[in-house]
Amino acid sequence: MLNKLLTTNDEIAATALRITLGLVIFPHGAQKLFAWFGGYGFSGTMHHFTENMGIPYVFALLAILAESFGSLGLIVGLGTRIAALGIGITIGVAALMGHVQHGFFMNWSGKQAGEGFEYHLLVVGMALALIISGGGKWSLDRLLAKKLPVD
Repeated sequence: MLNKLLTTNDEIAATALRITLGLVIFPHGAQKLFAWFGGYGFSGTMHHFTENMGIPYVFALLAILAESFGSLGLIVGLGTRIAALGIGITIGVAALMGHVQHGFFMNWSGKQAGEGFEYHLLVVGMALALIISGGGKWSLDRLLAKKLPVD
């Protein structure tokens, strides 16, 4: 089972997707966990998610962990499929809960009430590609899979 989660090919395309998605999501996780980049930090984010949005505590916690530690996992290629699944679900739920009602497009002109879901769709697509392909070249998953016995 572990071997199936870690096994990946030597493709550079998966590496590019993995690192790019990790770098894009990391600041969002850092906002939620550490209050970096103008974020509210763990307690402020948990309060907003649970009290204002009505998200159960465990799901709010998982969302914060997916964006913060999942993004780091993607950057180094450790637990790529699990990290991509967590990020994909988190961003997909965010799109459904807070962005679908604003339409497809982001609010480039400032004329919409909020942001659309186009960014979220790109993230979910990237996450799906990584779930299918794994971490690719230069991932810790690839190194670990080579050391494991074949199932």
